[in-house]
Amino acid sequence: MLQNKKILLGVCGSIAAYKAAHLVRLLVKAGAEVKVIMTASASEFITPLTLATLSKNPVLTAFVKNKAGEWNNHVELGLWADVMVIAPASANTMAKMANGICDNLLLATYLSARCPVMLAPAMDLDMYLHPATLTNLDKLKGFGNQIIEAEYGELASGLVGKGRMAEPEHILPVLSRHFNTVNALLDKRILITAGPTYEAIDPVRFIGNHSSGKMGYAIAEAAAECGAKVHLVSGPSPLSLSNNNVEIEHVTSTEEMYEACLGQFDNTDISILAAAVADYKPSISEKQKIKKKSDTINLDLIKTTDIAAQLGQRKKEGQMIVGFALETENEQANAIKKIETKNFDMIVLNSLNNKGAGFGYDTNKISIIDKENNVRDFELKSKKEVAQDIIDTIIHALDE
Repeated sequence: MLQNKKILLGVCGSIAAYKAAHLVRLLVKAGAEVKVIMTASASEFITPLTLATLSKNPVLTAFVKNKAGEWNNHVELGLWADVMVIAPASANTMAKMANGICDNLLLATYLSARCPVMLAPAMDLDMYLHPATLTNLDKLKGFGNQIIEAEYGELASGLVGKGRMAEPEHILPVLSRHFNTVNALLDKRILITAGPTYEAIDPVRFIGNHSSGKMGYAIAEAAAECGAKVHLVSGPSPLSLSNNNVEIEHVTSTEEMYEACLGQFDNTDISILAAAVADYKPSISEKQKIKKKSDTINLDLIKTTDIAAQLGQRKKEGQMIVGFALETENEQANAIKKIETKNFDMIVLNSLNNKGAGFGYDTNKISIIDKENNVRDFELKSKKEVAQDIIDTIIHALDE
Protein backbone atom coordinates (compact mmCIF):
# COMPACT_ATOMS: atom_id res chain seq x y z
CA MET A 1 0.00 0.00 0.00
CA LEU A 2 3.02 2.34 0.26
CA GLN A 3 4.11 2.01 -3.37
CA ASN A 4 4.75 5.50 -4.82
CA LYS A 5 3.42 7.20 -1.69
CA LYS A 6 5.18 10.42 -0.71
CA ILE A 7 6.29 10.30 2.92
CA LEU A 8 7.76 13.37 4.60
CA LEU A 9 9.69 12.23 7.69
CA GLY A 10 10.53 14.69 10.44
CA VAL A 11 13.28 13.68 12.84
CA CYS A 12 13.71 15.45 16.20
CA GLY A 13 16.47 15.46 18.79
CA SER A 14 16.11 12.22 20.73
CA ILE A 15 18.20 9.14 21.33
CA ALA A 16 15.46 7.35 19.37
CA ALA A 17 16.59 9.24 16.24
CA TYR A 18 18.70 6.20 15.39
CA LYS A 19 15.44 4.38 14.61
CA ALA A 20 14.78 6.86 11.80
CA ALA A 21 17.40 5.09 9.68
CA HIS A 22 15.55 1.79 9.97
CA LEU A 23 12.21 3.47 9.34
CA VAL A 24 13.49 5.16 6.17
CA ARG A 25 14.90 1.87 4.94
CA LEU A 26 11.58 0.07 5.50
CA LEU A 27 9.62 2.83 3.76
CA VAL A 28 11.91 2.85 0.73
CA LYS A 29 11.80 -0.95 0.59
CA ALA A 30 7.99 -0.74 0.58
CA GLY A 31 8.13 1.51 -2.47
CA ALA A 32 7.58 4.89 -0.85
CA GLU A 33 9.35 8.09 -1.84
CA VAL A 34 10.87 9.57 1.31
CA LYS A 35 12.12 13.06 2.10
CA VAL A 36 13.61 13.83 5.51
CA ILE A 37 13.62 17.04 7.55
CA MET A 38 15.80 17.13 10.66
CA THR A 39 15.99 19.58 13.52
CA ALA A 40 19.43 20.87 14.45
CA SER A 41 19.51 18.76 17.61
CA ALA A 42 18.55 15.61 15.67
CA SER A 43 21.84 15.92 13.77
CA GLU A 44 23.66 15.35 17.04
CA PHE A 45 22.16 11.86 17.28
CA ILE A 46 22.26 10.71 13.64
CA THR A 47 23.97 12.28 10.64
CA PRO A 48 22.03 13.76 7.73
CA LEU A 49 24.35 11.79 5.44
CA THR A 50 23.00 8.50 6.80
CA LEU A 51 19.38 9.43 6.15
CA ALA A 52 20.19 11.02 2.77
CA THR A 53 21.90 7.82 1.65
CA LEU A 54 18.99 5.63 2.77
CA SER A 55 16.23 7.91 1.44
CA LYS A 56 18.06 8.71 -1.81
CA ASN A 57 17.08 12.35 -1.29
CA PRO A 58 18.94 15.30 0.25
CA VAL A 59 18.16 15.75 3.94
CA LEU A 60 16.79 19.20 4.79
CA THR A 61 17.90 20.90 8.00
CA ALA A 62 17.50 24.64 7.44
CA PHE A 63 15.58 27.22 5.42
CA VAL A 64 18.63 28.32 3.45
CA LYS A 65 19.84 25.66 1.03
CA ASN A 66 23.20 27.15 -0.02
CA LYS A 67 25.30 30.29 -0.16
CA ALA A 68 23.59 31.32 -3.39
CA GLY A 69 20.51 32.12 -1.34
CA GLU A 70 18.34 29.25 -2.51
CA TRP A 71 15.90 28.08 0.15
CA ASN A 72 13.99 25.00 1.13
CA ASN A 73 10.37 25.90 0.54
CA HIS A 74 8.38 24.61 3.51
CA VAL A 75 5.08 25.28 1.71
CA GLU A 76 6.08 23.13 -1.24
CA LEU A 77 7.21 20.38 1.12
CA GLY A 78 3.87 20.41 2.91
CA LEU A 79 2.01 20.22 -0.39
CA TRP A 80 4.28 17.50 -1.78
CA ALA A 81 3.65 14.94 0.94
CA ASP A 82 0.83 12.40 1.09
CA VAL A 83 1.52 12.11 4.81
CA MET A 84 3.94 13.69 7.25
CA VAL A 85 5.42 11.47 9.97
CA ILE A 86 7.43 12.95 12.84
CA ALA A 87 9.44 10.13 14.38
CA PRO A 88 10.84 10.56 16.90
CA ALA A 89 8.69 13.46 18.12
CA SER A 90 10.41 15.03 21.12
CA ALA A 91 8.62 16.75 24.01
CA ASN A 92 10.16 20.05 22.90
CA THR A 93 8.97 19.83 19.31
CA MET A 94 5.49 18.66 20.32
CA ALA A 95 5.18 21.59 22.74
CA LYS A 96 6.04 23.98 19.91
CA MET A 97 3.62 22.26 17.52
CA ALA A 98 0.83 22.46 20.07
CA ASN A 99 1.34 26.19 20.51
CA GLY A 100 2.11 27.28 16.96
CA ILE A 101 5.77 28.11 17.60
CA CYS A 102 7.72 28.10 14.34
CA ASP A 103 11.47 28.43 14.75
CA ASN A 104 12.83 25.80 12.36
CA LEU A 105 12.13 24.21 8.99
CA LEU A 106 10.38 21.18 10.48
CA LEU A 107 7.89 23.30 12.41
CA ALA A 108 7.26 25.64 9.47
CA THR A 109 6.55 22.64 7.26
CA TYR A 110 4.20 21.16 9.86
CA LEU A 111 2.20 24.37 10.08
CA SER A 112 1.98 24.50 6.27
CA ALA A 113 1.14 20.84 5.68
CA ARG A 114 -2.26 20.01 4.25
CA CYS A 115 -1.69 16.28 4.45
CA PRO A 116 -2.39 14.05 7.48
CA VAL A 117 0.27 14.28 10.19
CA MET A 118 1.36 11.41 12.44
CA LEU A 119 3.60 11.69 15.48
CA ALA A 120 5.58 8.97 17.24
CA PRO A 121 6.58 10.45 20.62
CA ALA A 122 9.84 9.45 22.29
CA MET A 123 11.02 10.58 25.73
CA ASP A 124 11.63 9.39 29.25
CA LEU A 125 8.61 8.05 31.13
CA ASP A 126 8.28 10.97 33.57
CA MET A 127 8.43 13.46 30.70
CA TYR A 128 5.81 11.45 28.82
CA LEU A 129 3.44 11.43 31.80
CA HIS A 130 3.99 15.07 32.78
CA PRO A 131 0.72 17.07 32.64
CA ALA A 132 2.30 19.53 30.19
CA THR A 133 3.16 16.75 27.75
CA LEU A 134 -0.25 15.11 28.13
CA THR A 135 -1.93 18.48 27.53
CA ASN A 136 0.13 19.04 24.40
CA LEU A 137 -0.72 15.55 23.13
CA ASP A 138 -4.41 16.25 23.66
CA LYS A 139 -4.10 19.54 21.79
CA LEU A 140 -2.30 17.87 18.90
CA LYS A 141 -4.97 15.16 18.72
CA GLY A 142 -7.59 17.90 18.73
CA PHE A 143 -5.88 19.47 15.71
CA GLY A 144 -6.46 16.19 13.86
CA ASN A 145 -2.96 14.75 14.19
CA GLN A 146 -2.64 11.02 14.76
CA ILE A 147 -0.50 9.92 17.68
CA ILE A 148 1.38 6.64 17.25
CA GLU A 149 1.55 5.77 20.91
CA ALA A 150 4.89 5.36 22.63
CA GLU A 151 5.72 1.83 23.67
CA TYR A 152 6.63 0.27 27.02
CA GLY A 153 10.17 -0.91 27.69
CA GLU A 154 13.64 -0.01 28.86
CA LEU A 155 14.50 3.64 28.28
CA ALA A 156 17.82 5.40 27.70
CA SER A 157 17.74 6.61 31.32
CA GLY A 158 17.75 3.03 32.54
CA LEU A 159 14.16 3.31 33.76
CA VAL A 160 11.48 0.99 32.47
CA GLY A 161 8.10 2.33 31.36
CA LYS A 162 6.17 4.01 28.57
CA GLY A 163 8.15 6.40 26.40
CA ARG A 164 9.99 4.35 23.79
CA MET A 165 9.32 5.47 20.23
CA ALA A 166 7.16 2.91 18.42
CA GLU A 167 9.32 0.46 16.53
CA PRO A 168 9.57 1.15 12.77
CA GLU A 169 7.99 -2.26 12.13
CA HIS A 170 4.96 -1.03 14.10
CA ILE A 171 4.79 2.35 12.34
CA LEU A 172 4.65 0.80 8.87
CA PRO A 173 1.26 -0.93 9.42
CA VAL A 174 -0.19 2.36 10.70
CA LEU A 175 0.80 4.03 7.43
CA SER A 176 -0.46 1.09 5.38
CA ARG A 177 -3.83 1.22 7.13
CA HIS A 178 -4.03 4.95 6.51
CA PHE A 179 -3.57 4.55 2.76
CA ASN A 180 -5.82 1.50 2.69
CA THR A 181 -8.73 3.55 4.03
CA VAL A 182 -8.17 6.69 1.97
CA ASN A 183 -11.08 6.86 -0.51
CA ALA A 184 -12.29 3.43 0.68
CA LEU A 185 -15.75 4.99 1.08
CA LEU A 186 -15.63 7.15 -2.03
CA ASP A 187 -19.12 7.66 -3.52
CA LYS A 188 -20.74 6.19 -0.39
CA ARG A 189 -23.51 8.27 1.15
CA ILE A 190 -23.43 8.01 4.93
CA LEU A 191 -26.04 9.24 7.40
CA ILE A 192 -24.79 9.77 10.95
CA THR A 193 -26.72 10.88 14.03
CA ALA A 194 -24.99 12.46 17.03
CA GLY A 195 -25.63 14.07 20.37
CA PRO A 196 -28.74 14.07 22.55
CA THR A 197 -32.29 15.05 21.78
CA TYR A 198 -34.24 17.42 24.03
CA GLU A 199 -37.95 17.01 24.71
CA ALA A 200 -39.60 20.21 25.88
CA ILE A 201 -41.52 20.29 29.16
CA ASP A 202 -42.13 24.00 28.67
CA PRO A 203 -40.22 26.78 26.88
CA VAL A 204 -37.50 26.65 29.57
CA ARG A 205 -37.19 23.04 30.72
CA PHE A 206 -36.62 19.79 28.87
CA ILE A 207 -35.95 16.08 29.24
CA GLY A 208 -32.55 15.10 27.86
CA ASN A 209 -29.30 13.32 28.68
CA HIS A 210 -25.58 14.00 29.08
CA SER A 211 -24.49 13.12 25.53
CA SER A 212 -21.94 15.59 24.14
CA GLY A 213 -22.03 14.35 20.53
CA LYS A 214 -18.24 13.75 20.54
CA MET A 215 -18.50 10.16 19.31
CA GLY A 216 -20.84 10.92 16.42
CA TYR A 217 -18.87 13.96 15.32
CA ALA A 218 -15.63 11.94 15.36
CA ILE A 219 -17.25 9.23 13.24
CA ALA A 220 -18.46 11.85 10.75
CA GLU A 221 -14.92 13.23 10.41
CA ALA A 222 -13.42 9.74 10.00
CA ALA A 223 -15.96 8.75 7.34
CA ALA A 224 -15.39 11.96 5.39
CA GLU A 225 -11.62 11.40 5.48
CA CYS A 226 -12.26 8.06 3.75
CA GLY A 227 -14.04 9.80 0.88
CA ALA A 228 -17.66 9.38 1.96
CA LYS A 229 -20.36 11.97 1.43
CA VAL A 230 -21.53 12.47 5.01
CA HIS A 231 -24.78 13.96 6.28
CA LEU A 232 -24.63 14.49 10.04
CA VAL A 233 -27.87 15.01 11.94
CA SER A 234 -26.90 16.53 15.27
CA GLY A 235 -28.93 17.12 18.38
CA PRO A 236 -27.99 20.05 20.65
CA SER A 237 -24.18 20.15 20.90
CA PRO A 238 -21.52 22.87 21.15
CA LEU A 239 -19.17 20.93 18.85
CA SER A 240 -18.05 21.98 15.39
CA LEU A 241 -16.52 20.11 12.46
CA SER A 242 -13.08 20.60 10.96
CA ASN A 243 -13.89 18.66 7.77
CA ASN A 244 -15.79 20.79 5.26
CA ASN A 245 -16.99 17.68 3.41
CA VAL A 246 -19.50 16.89 6.17
CA GLU A 247 -22.97 18.36 5.72
CA ILE A 248 -24.53 19.06 9.11
CA GLU A 249 -28.21 19.44 10.00
CA HIS A 250 -29.07 20.67 13.49
CA VAL A 251 -32.19 19.45 15.28
CA THR A 252 -33.52 19.54 18.82
CA SER A 253 -36.21 16.94 19.42
CA THR A 254 -36.44 13.24 18.61
CA GLU A 255 -39.22 13.91 16.12
CA GLU A 256 -37.08 16.49 14.34
CA MET A 257 -34.19 14.02 14.20
CA TYR A 258 -36.49 11.33 12.84
CA GLU A 259 -37.81 13.60 10.09
CA ALA A 260 -34.26 14.65 9.18
CA CYS A 261 -33.15 11.01 8.98
CA LEU A 262 -36.21 10.03 6.99
CA GLY A 263 -35.40 12.70 4.43
CA GLN A 264 -31.95 11.19 3.86
CA PHE A 265 -32.32 7.48 4.51
CA ASP A 266 -33.66 6.12 1.23
CA ASN A 267 -30.66 7.51 -0.67
CA THR A 268 -28.15 6.45 1.99
CA ASP A 269 -25.74 3.52 1.71
CA ILE A 270 -24.75 3.41 5.38
CA SER A 271 -26.47 4.77 8.48
CA ILE A 272 -24.55 5.10 11.76
CA LEU A 273 -26.95 5.88 14.60
CA ALA A 274 -24.69 7.25 17.32
CA ALA A 275 -27.16 9.74 18.82
CA ALA A 276 -28.42 9.25 22.38
CA VAL A 277 -32.07 9.78 21.58
CA ALA A 278 -34.54 10.54 24.39
CA ASP A 279 -36.84 7.54 24.75
CA TYR A 280 -39.71 9.48 26.36
CA LYS A 281 -41.25 12.93 26.11
CA PRO A 282 -43.98 14.80 28.00
CA SER A 283 -47.43 14.03 26.63
CA ILE A 284 -48.07 17.78 26.75
CA SER A 285 -45.48 20.50 26.27
CA GLU A 286 -46.67 23.65 27.98
CA LYS A 287 -46.62 26.84 25.94
CA GLN A 288 -45.68 28.99 28.93
CA LYS A 289 -43.17 28.42 31.70
CA ILE A 290 -44.64 26.25 34.45
CA LYS A 291 -44.81 28.23 37.71
CA LYS A 292 -43.68 26.75 40.99
CA LYS A 293 -47.01 26.31 42.75
CA SER A 294 -46.55 23.15 44.82
CA ASP A 295 -43.88 20.83 46.21
CA THR A 296 -44.45 18.21 43.53
CA ILE A 297 -45.37 18.05 39.87
CA ASN A 298 -46.46 15.05 37.84
CA LEU A 299 -45.31 14.56 34.27
CA ASP A 300 -47.13 12.18 31.96
CA LEU A 301 -44.50 10.70 29.65
CA ILE A 302 -45.04 8.94 26.34
CA LYS A 303 -42.61 7.11 24.06
CA THR A 304 -40.81 9.03 21.36
CA THR A 305 -40.41 7.68 17.83
CA ASP A 306 -37.94 4.79 17.77
CA ILE A 307 -35.73 6.15 14.98
CA ALA A 308 -33.54 3.05 14.77
CA ALA A 309 -36.49 0.67 14.55
CA GLN A 310 -38.26 2.79 11.94
CA LEU A 311 -35.17 2.99 9.73
CA GLY A 312 -34.56 -0.73 10.23
CA GLN A 313 -38.01 -1.48 8.86
CA ARG A 314 -37.33 0.68 5.80
CA LYS A 315 -33.88 -0.82 5.12
CA LYS A 316 -33.46 -2.15 1.59
CA GLU A 317 -31.01 -4.66 0.21
CA GLY A 318 -27.56 -3.12 -0.04
CA GLN A 319 -28.11 -0.69 2.82
CA MET A 320 -26.20 -1.02 6.11
CA ILE A 321 -27.27 0.19 9.54
CA VAL A 322 -24.86 0.44 12.45
CA GLY A 323 -26.51 0.92 15.82
CA PHE A 324 -25.20 1.97 19.21
CA ALA A 325 -25.94 0.59 22.66
CA LEU A 326 -24.95 2.29 25.90
CA GLU A 327 -25.68 -0.19 28.67
CA THR A 328 -25.27 -0.50 32.43
CA GLU A 329 -26.14 -4.19 32.90
CA ASN A 330 -26.39 -7.37 30.80
CA GLU A 331 -24.54 -5.31 28.20
CA GLN A 332 -23.83 -7.89 25.53
CA ALA A 333 -27.22 -9.61 25.74
CA ASN A 334 -29.04 -6.29 25.45
CA ALA A 335 -26.91 -5.22 22.50
CA ILE A 336 -27.49 -8.49 20.63
CA LYS A 337 -31.23 -8.13 21.19
CA LYS A 338 -31.13 -4.68 19.56
CA ILE A 339 -29.44 -6.11 16.48
CA GLU A 340 -32.37 -8.49 16.06
CA THR A 341 -35.25 -6.16 16.92
CA LYS A 342 -33.98 -3.15 14.96
CA ASN A 343 -32.55 -4.93 11.93
CA PHE A 344 -29.00 -3.68 12.46
CA ASP A 345 -26.04 -5.07 10.57
CA MET A 346 -23.78 -4.43 13.54
CA ILE A 347 -23.88 -2.63 16.85
CA VAL A 348 -21.31 -0.63 18.80
CA LEU A 349 -21.56 -1.43 22.50
CA ASN A 350 -20.14 0.61 25.34
CA SER A 351 -20.82 0.42 29.05
CA LEU A 352 -21.06 3.07 31.72
CA ASN A 353 -19.33 0.53 33.96
CA ASN A 354 -16.08 1.08 32.05
CA LYS A 355 -14.01 3.96 33.39
CA GLY A 356 -13.41 6.58 30.70
CA ALA A 357 -16.32 5.42 28.52
CA GLY A 358 -19.71 7.00 27.92
CA PHE A 359 -20.99 10.55 27.98
CA GLY A 360 -18.68 13.54 28.21
CA TYR A 361 -15.34 11.74 28.00
CA ASP A 362 -12.78 12.22 25.25
CA THR A 363 -12.17 8.46 25.38
CA ASN A 364 -14.32 5.41 24.84
CA LYS A 365 -14.08 1.64 25.19
CA ILE A 366 -16.22 -0.33 22.79
CA SER A 367 -17.12 -3.74 21.49
CA ILE A 368 -18.49 -4.25 17.98
CA ILE A 369 -20.97 -7.09 17.47
CA ASP A 370 -22.23 -8.26 14.07
CA LYS A 371 -25.37 -10.14 13.01
CA GLU A 372 -23.65 -13.50 13.55
CA ASN A 373 -22.93 -12.44 17.17
CA ASN A 374 -19.20 -12.19 16.51
CA VAL A 375 -17.74 -9.85 19.12
CA ARG A 376 -14.61 -7.75 18.74
CA ASP A 377 -13.41 -5.94 21.85
CA PHE A 378 -11.29 -2.79 21.71
CA GLU A 379 -9.11 -1.13 24.34
CA LEU A 380 -9.84 2.29 25.83
CA LYS A 381 -8.89 4.85 23.17
CA SER A 382 -9.53 8.43 22.21
CA LYS A 383 -12.87 8.90 20.49
CA LYS A 384 -11.04 9.87 17.32
CA GLU A 385 -9.27 6.49 17.37
CA VAL A 386 -12.51 4.70 18.24
CA ALA A 387 -14.21 6.40 15.29
CA GLN A 388 -11.47 5.09 13.00
CA ASP A 389 -11.92 1.57 14.42
CA ILE A 390 -15.64 1.77 13.66
CA ILE A 391 -15.06 3.03 10.12
CA ASP A 392 -12.36 0.38 9.53
CA THR A 393 -14.81 -2.31 10.65
CA ILE A 394 -17.46 -1.01 8.26
CA ILE A 395 -14.97 -0.93 5.38
CA HIS A 396 -13.95 -4.52 6.15
CA ALA A 397 -17.61 -5.60 6.21
CA LEU A 398 -18.23 -3.96 2.85
CA ASP A 399 -15.28 -5.85 1.35
CA GLU A 400 -16.53 -9.27 2.49
